[in-house]
Amino acid sequence: MNRKWMVTVWIGVLGVSVLMLGCPKKKPAPAPVDTETTTVAPAEDVAQPTAPSTQEDKTPDPLAGDIVEAMEYAYQQGLLGDVYFDFDKYDLKPESRERLAKNVEFMKAHPEFLFTIEGHCDERGTIDYNLALGDRRATAARNYLTSLGARMDNIKIISFGEERPVCSVSAESCWWRNRRAHFVITGRS
Repeated sequence: MNRKWMVTVWIGVLGVSVLMLGCPKKKPAPAPVDTETTTVAPAEDVAQPTAPSTQEDKTPDPLAGDIVEAMEYAYQQGLLGDVYFDFDKYDLKPESRERLAKNVEFMKAHPEFLFTIEGHCDERGTIDYNLALGDRRATAARNYLTSLGARMDNIKIISFGEERPVCSVSAESCWWRNRRAHFVITGRS
């Protein structure tokens, strides 16, 4: 009886530990940054000479700033996009090859960016099978990009299998959106 009781206690402790690890605390929101700036007036009202401008005022390059902003801009402008796959397949369809050709143009024009290709699947199949299929989808996309001249050292791949769906309805009208290779700008080289 004593051994049975100890096993029950250990199972309970293990269960509570798993629950506590699975529920992380929320981090507090960062304190707002004071954006007010103060300027100091010059001691005298003397006209300061200015250097003649050799460049016209230009709008800032949206790809020169934050990585997240650059990625959003690239997707909004159609410079970077996802490719989709048939059920249980990782071969590239003609429309996927066209999309990858556009993606590689962006990648070649911006060699300063590092990219990750995420392989995704729909909910059908086992977790292990979908992780392997997602990896094959990301690899197929990377291989095609490098055949078109993209730098392989700027591209990483990862598989999320069925873990990060875009759509969660259990129907073909939704599943096709989850069978994809998703492109993410992850940094600068």
